[in-house]
Amino acid sequence: MKHHLNTLFVQTDGAWLHKDGRAVCVSVDREVKLRVPVHTLGGIVCFGRINASTALLGLCAEEGVAISFCSGSGRLIARVSGFTPGNVLLRRDQYRAADDEPACLAIARPMVAAKIANSRTTLLRAVRDHGDPDGALAAACARIAPCAQAAFRAGTLDALRGQEGEAANAYFNVFDRLVTLEPPDRDAFRMTERTRRPPRDRLNCLLSFLYAMLAHDARSACEACGLDPAVGFLHRDRPGRASLALDLMEELRSYLCDRTALSLINRRQVTPDDFELLEGGAVRLTPTARRTVLTAYQKRKQEEITHPYLCERLTLGLLVHIQARLLSRVLRGELDAYPAFIWK
Repeated sequence: MKHHLNTLFVQTDGAWLHKDGRAVCVSVDREVKLRVPVHTLGGIVCFGRINASTALLGLCAEEGVAISFCSGSGRLIARVSGFTPGNVLLRRDQYRAADDEPACLAIARPMVAAKIANSRTTLLRAVRDHGDPDGALAAACARIAPCAQAAFRAGTLDALRGQEGEAANAYFNVFDRLVTLEPPDRDAFRMTERTRRPPRDRLNCLLSFLYAMLAHDARSACEACGLDPAVGFLHRDRPGRASLALDLMEELRSYLCDRTALSLINRRQVTPDDFELLEGGAVRLTPTARRTVLTAYQKRKQEEITHPYLCERLTLGLLVHIQARLLSRVLRGELDAYPAFIWK
């Protein structure tokens, strides 16, 4: 069983990452602020102007610790990792399946159906906990439910993507109703539609940042299992895009990221003042808010659940790794169908 290792997030502009024996050191203005043994890390994520020594890059490559360099909004710019031995036979199976639409459909259908089901569960939980005075959430759930069933019957990838889009539209049309703050704070988190690159409001900004962190974890999970993160089944090949990582994210978005975003807002851990409104309409988190969000995300990943398929206790941070391993078993022919994660 893979252990849940820590992720080191560095966001202080001008910080210098360097090697000290078998440890990663973070220095600011030539003063060491943090020293972490490399064997306790699963990855390092840097935001903004962060520098790293070649000696540290070599140590991390040797230990299998990937270093990701991101923009302030969390968009991946570059990723430094060592040689990934992987499994050439598994990757050949992956490439063959990716070139065969029926095989892609067999894997993508449960992923999309699970994503839709988990989104609906998020809305149903909100109705149970906070009520639904005007019936908008119940109406959205009624609109989403047939999409999950249709996803299992989709005959083409385009039809499957159509069902995913229909469900996502219904979900995000009412998503800001899950914010339980009183006006005017509630009005500051209004969301009329899902926007990205760049996000156009505070709620979209928070979701995009959390999705970027989940994408980092999903890519690491693919590489750890010997899969090629660039070759997906639902998301088609595109230069520079980790399509398989995006596939694995789908069923976990609402459970891991959306619920974390809502908790941060409803508990007032993140406020309207924690966002910067930029020229052109873009919105981004302040450095202080990013730290708050990253802490909450890491804490969320340490929570434990019983996996619905394996019936074993594990941390949420291992979910994407478990799903990647289950997918690899499907590709090797050890499982008849991909057991997607469905939150109950």
